[in-house]
Amino acid sequence: MVRTPAPKNPAAVSDTTGHDEGETRTSRGIQSVEVGGQLLKALAHTGRRMALKDLAREAEMTPAKAHPYLVSFGKLGLIEQDPASGHYGLGPLAMQLGLISLQQVDPVRLAIAALPGLAHKLGCTVSAAVWGGQSPIIIRVEEGPTPIHISMRHGSAASMRHTATGKVFAALRPAEEVAQALAREGHAGALDESGFAAELQAVRQSGISRVQDELHLGISGLAAPVFDGFGRLTLVIAAIGPTASMQLGPASPQALTLRQATQEISERLGARRLESD
Repeated sequence: MVRTPAPKNPAAVSDTTGHDEGETRTSRGIQSVEVGGQLLKALAHTGRRMALKDLAREAEMTPAKAHPYLVSFGKLGLIEQDPASGHYGLGPLAMQLGLISLQQVDPVRLAIAALPGLAHKLGCTVSAAVWGGQSPIIIRVEEGPTPIHISMRHGSAASMRHTATGKVFAALRPAEEVAQALAREGHAGALDESGFAAELQAVRQSGISRVQDELHLGISGLAAPVFDGFGRLTLVIAAIGPTASMQLGPASPQALTLRQATQEISERLGARRLESD
């Protein structure tokens, strides 16, 4: 009988799908890990401790199926069970991983990386701004397909009273700080103006600000906030363009695209997506 010799290196043999070893390693996952991960996602999504039956339902599995995963995650410290209520919550290892992740993520780098694609999607110029201590400071500008001829460059301050960027900061920064910044711009007492106060309240409710022909005739803009994992305003991303090409309604395609972009960056920084979004 003729025997076919076994290959010297079985690991070098391609799998039955026709992919080589390198491709297989990068594309194949472990299904049980992915299934169990739904429990971790459910806890992160709800943000509270949950009973077994509720957690299993949120993860779309039966309690009997969920329990072994919870036991293993508990041994790793990813999940812990409250001894009094029996409810499950994220464990110390999950907390440590979250804090380390927050330390490693740079919000400015994330925002700058997102601007070119956002300018293309929106069809206009976009910018990112941070709080500079006394006023909003533009840190990056990405030109859109239709250049706008206004003085907006890296390092310049954005008006708190008359720009979409400034109004987000005015709506979400501490009132005393905002009042001082407005006074430095020559708008002392602006927070007491009913019209401006209503604008800021609308920004808080809708998550987006808009200006039309305020600083420059024929130029309008939208802006939305980026938050970190502690709910703090980190930076603001704005879209600026000719008024005729800007869709300023809070439910317009441009506004929704801008909000989606800022929400995605916020989530990368640990912020939770609001249920109403």
